Parts: sequence; C-alpha cells; structure tokens
Amino acid sequence: MKNNLPDSTSSLDRLPLRVAARVVSVSGSGAVARRLMEMGVVPGAPVRIIKPAPLGDPLEVRVRNYHLAIRRAEARTITVSITKS
Repeated sequence: MKNNLPDSTSSLDRLPLRVAARVVSVSGSGAVARRLMEMGVVPGAPVRIIKPAPLGDPLEVRVRNYHLAIRRAEARTITVSITKS
C-alpha cells in the first residue's frame, strides 16, 4: 500500500498537513536561518504544518508547543524527517 508522504526527509514546505516531523537542519542565508533558529526551529525540534493561509502563503506551523507563520520560501530552507507520531 503506497502512502502519500514524501521521502523520510524533505523540506518543510513539502510536508503534508498535520504530519508530525522533526527538524533535521536549517539552511539558507545567514539572517533567515538565524531568525528561524531564534524562534525555536532548531535540529530535533518537533514540527508540523497546521494550515496554509488562504492564498497558500504563509504557512501556519507548529514548532514545539507554539505556532509560527513562515513563508513557503523560508519553509524550503528547513529539512525535516517524518516521525511516527
């Protein structure tokens, strides 16, 4: 039976809605990566996409126990690994 999940690691913007994952790495320009990490988007942090905005950008993302709104372009710089829970 084939599932619709991306490979076990992918960029955050490709993660299906409400699928649990963990941050593997944050890349991108220094200022963007630094700001994401200041907001708690660090390797090992649990993350999931809650919902996109009406036009698809930004994304409402749950990181640890709080919600962030991040642009799809920023979500592309975050590599995640899908978890079982």
